[in-house]
Amino acid sequence: MNRNLQLISNSNFDEGMMPQTAPTADERLLDAYSQAVIGVVDKVSPAVVNIDVHRQLRGRRRNNQSVAQEVRGNGSGFIFTKDGYILTNSHVVYNATGLEVTLADGRQFPAELVGDDPETDIAVIRIHAPNLVAAQLGDSQSLTSGQLAIAIGNPYGFQTTVTTGVVSALGRSFRARSGRLIDNIIQTDAALNPGNSGGPLVTSHGEVIGINTAVIMSAQGICFAVPINTAKTILTPLIKNGFIQRGYIGIGGQNVPLPRRTVLFHELSVESGVLIISIEDDSPAQSAGLIEGDVIVGMNNQPIASIDDLHKLLTHEQVGMRSLLTIIRRNDKLIIDIVSASKPAIDD
Repeated sequence: MNRNLQLISNSNFDEGMMPQTAPTADERLLDAYSQAVIGVVDKVSPAVVNIDVHRQLRGRRRNNQSVAQEVRGNGSGFIFTKDGYILTNSHVVYNATGLEVTLADGRQFPAELVGDDPETDIAVIRIHAPNLVAAQLGDSQSLTSGQLAIAIGNPYGFQTTVTTGVVSALGRSFRARSGRLIDNIIQTDAALNPGNSGGPLVTSHGEVIGINTAVIMSAQGICFAVPINTAKTILTPLIKNGFIQRGYIGIGGQNVPLPRRTVLFHELSVESGVLIISIEDDSPAQSAGLIEGDVIVGMNNQPIASIDDLHKLLTHEQVGMRSLLTIIRRNDKLIIDIVSASKPAIDD
């Protein structure tokens, strides 16, 4: 019996000495993918913040007495300078009466609204705090469909939630709260939920290439981000002035098709235009002599087939500048001089 025990104890069987199977190509690929995501999270997540938003909603009781009720919401953002400037979505901070930022390390600070641009759905807020980590801004122009995309945010208040996917498509368009079309939107299938808005969309190198902004709730894996290059173009004036100046002529319009005979007779390059259905008092349109029923088909020799085309041409560079509008009035083609003004702020 002792001999048997001795034989067992002296056996060469050792679990730690079992031959190891080499990882397969798929396993190596998954390991590399995991390490890439982990590296990005380690690098970027300290810059991602949760934004608590306080709003006052006003209503009336049955006796017609005005009452105010405070409601709270939350969104995401990310620090992009070490002195506390934070990028987020305009719709996150819209109509806020108070803002509070929670950092990834748990510290909390009150925040102030620095600038808001509803027409690109971008806003900048700021906190004053020591030892901040800033995210690195990338180049959204260099993106290609299919590359890795990582979203970091605070959906439903769950802090520093990470989802991954790919850049599904580029060059999408998305309407801001103002009604203006935002171009070059990034589509991704990195899962987003309420509270992700304002958080960063990041490459495998840890560079922010988008600001997560919206999902299609009835779909799966269709999410959108405002490209970081759009933010870069407006950051300086947004921080300096608190808003973005854009051209304004003071009309209400709708897209309409043009009669084929009108297109051919006037040799137009578009088959539709912007029908003027209203003109604001004391506006550039009124001063220029535009009337309801005119159809805008061009501006400064650029064709205009839709309201979106007109918006694209009414940039801050046009403010105070003389422009030439091509219109169809009844059956005639006219060239009208107009000087665009700065667009008034959007009413809350």
